[in-house]
Amino acid sequence: MAPKLRDSVEELRAAGNLSFRNGQFAEAATLYSRALRMLQAQGSSDPEKESVLYSNRAACHLKDGNCIDCIKDCTSALALVPFGMKPLLRRASAYEALEKYTLAYMDYLTVLQIDDSVTSALEGSSRMTRALMDSFGPDWRQKLPSVPLVPVSAQKRWECLPSENCKETAKSKSKETTATKNRVPSAGDVERARVLKEEGNELVKKGNHKQAIEKYNESLWFSNLESATYSNRALCHLVLKQYKEAVKDCTEALRLDGKNVKAFYRRAQAYKALKDYKSSFADINSLLQIEPRNGPAQKLRQEVNRSLN
Repeated sequence: MAPKLRDSVEELRAAGNLSFRNGQFAEAATLYSRALRMLQAQGSSDPEKESVLYSNRAACHLKDGNCIDCIKDCTSALALVPFGMKPLLRRASAYEALEKYTLAYMDYLTVLQIDDSVTSALEGSSRMTRALMDSFGPDWRQKLPSVPLVPVSAQKRWECLPSENCKETAKSKSKETTATKNRVPSAGDVERARVLKEEGNELVKKGNHKQAIEKYNESLWFSNLESATYSNRALCHLVLKQYKEAVKDCTEALRLDGKNVKAFYRRAQAYKALKDYKSSFADINSLLQIEPRNGPAQKLRQEVNRSLN
C-alpha cells in the first residue's frame, strides 16, 4: 500500500513530530525539511511557523549528534523569532557538545532572563561556569562578551504563548525551587555566589538593575543562604516597580536573617507602594526596634502614618 501523500505544511510537521517521538530522527528531519520548502514556496510570511520548523529540525540534528547543523537551524529559528527558548536551549547544548563553552554560556543565560527557573538552563550555566573558570581562571567573566538583554516584551510574550510542555514546565519550576532550597552548597559554590553577588552590586551602582537581577539570580543558584543577596535583589525590584517580587525577596532575606535592616526597610517601601500601609508600618517598627535612630525609617514611618490616618 502506497504511503499517504502529505499535501500541507501542518501535515508534514505533524508527521515529523510523530517520527521524532518514535525516535526516527532522520525521518523527522526529512519531513521538517519538506515542510520548510513547502512553506517557503508558498511565499506567505509566517515567521513563527518557519521558526518552529527550523527549531524542530535542529532537535533532530542534536539527537543524531550533528551539532553543526543544529546550530545553523537554531540560528535561523532565532533570526525569525528572537529569544525562542527551545532554539536557545538546543543551540546551547550543541555549543556545549562542541566545547564552545562561552557561546553555550551566553545562550543559557539568555534563557534564564526569560525564565530563571528552567532546570536545563540553570544546570547548563553552572557547568559552563565551572568550565570557564577552569579555562580562564578567576577573572573569566571579564573575558566574556555582554549577554544579550532580553526585552521585557519578549519575556511576556513567551509567558503568554501556549506551550506543549506547560504542565511539565510548571512541574519543573516546582521541583527546581525545592531542589535549590534543599541543596547544600559546596565551598566553591559559596565563593562563586559571593563573586556573582559582588558583580550584581557593581551593576546596581551603575544603574543597571535588570542586569543586576540576573547576577543575583545566578548567585542564588550557587548558594541561597545569603540574606543580603535577596535584599539586594529586592532593591532592584523596587527600582523597577516590581513590588510583589520585592516583598518576596525581603521576606526570604528576613527568614535567613531576622535583623536584616535593609530587608525590613525595602519591604516596608514595597508594602507602601502596594498600599498595604499596616504591613509597611509593622516593618518600620520592627526596623526601629533594631536601629531606633534610623533616619530614613523614621521619615518613612511618618509618611505611612499619614496614609493610615
